[in-house]
Amino acid sequence: MTTVTKWALAAAVLAVALIVALLPRGGDDSTAQPAGDLAPARSAAALQPCPAAGPAQPVKQFDGVEADCLGDGASVDVARALAGAPVLVNVWASWCEPCRTELPVLQEYARQPGAVRVLGVQVQSPAKDGLNLLAKLGVHLPSVFDGDGPSGPVRTALKVPPRLPVSYLVTAAGEVRFIANPPTFGNTDQVRAAVEGAS
Repeated sequence: MTTVTKWALAAAVLAVALIVALLPRGGDDSTAQPAGDLAPARSAAALQPCPAAGPAQPVKQFDGVEADCLGDGASVDVARALAGAPVLVNVWASWCEPCRTELPVLQEYARQPGAVRVLGVQVQSPAKDGLNLLAKLGVHLPSVFDGDGPSGPVRTALKVPPRLPVSYLVTAAGEVRFIANPPTFGNTDQVRAAVEGAS
């Protein structure tokens, strides 16, 4: 075998190895999906924009807490986004049956005159599942994604109990108040009464 033939054979083997290395592989698809894969779900959900950071004093309980806006994936400085005016914060998950009842009630409440702002916090479930649920329910409330694991920065700041859904009122002065009664909102009158009671 001549030197030229050996070099040609080596080049061919190298080319084949390179092609094999670049071929897509099947198998486990459990890795996180790129953000672009959420575009259709985000479009279908058509969520209202997440609150922007304002000039008011940040809410101390959320110092350093950031979450992803479920609607567009942008990072939200939660301490600044909740500052300056009362906000009802509702923590929910896509697998939570009572959440499916409560989310449309909160949507209806948020549309009423005199309602405080409502911010959803999706937890313990994939963002895509949450977006699909909101689209199915016709709920377009601004929401942040606090991760699909057992804990996230928003849950840690709030000390969220194991049961869901759960709601808190963040007052204009930056105080965070847990709403214990009712545990799940069944109508807008309950929401309004709970907000007034926690104010």
